[in-house]
Amino acid sequence: MTKDLRSLDVERHLPAAILAQRMDRFRATLRSASIRVTPQRIEIFREVAGRLDHPDAEAVLRGVRARMPSVSLDTVYRTLTLFREVGLVAARRPRRDSVRFDGRLDSHHHYVCTRCGKTWDLDAGAVRVRHEPDACGALGTVDEARVEVRGVCRACSEGGAKKKRQRKRGGGA
Repeated sequence: MTKDLRSLDVERHLPAAILAQRMDRFRATLRSASIRVTPQRIEIFREVAGRLDHPDAEAVLRGVRARMPSVSLDTVYRTLTLFREVGLVAARRPRRDSVRFDGRLDSHHHYVCTRCGKTWDLDAGAVRVRHEPDACGALGTVDEARVEVRGVCRACSEGGAKKKRQRKRGGGA
């Protein structure tokens, strides 16, 4: 699992073949819901679906603006809300003040940094769910269990350690 997390720090984007499958699902979903497939919607979905780091709306805007400079933050928010309503993306709230979007809809787990809020996918096999709590039986059936592993990511850990060393040397805040 450690090797997988290290590679996720470097790899922010999906392989082209997986992105192509998600784009096909995008077009089919919008058409079946009688929703127009517009250039803005294509680029916004491509930005979310093609990334592994669960971007927030502002990160989506930055990525889309590189290809489509006239798109607005309002358009990104409205489009992401539409995508969530039709089941194209999932919204994750790693912290109270942020919403991150996930274009991966199959069963998987997450690693969430408690400092920066960044979220990474973990394949379901990487984290084993041994059994659901007994209380679940009293509530109903369990179709799926997802694990959210929380901690401090390497970038935040190394950044914090660097700041402590600077303070010890009198080098700043």
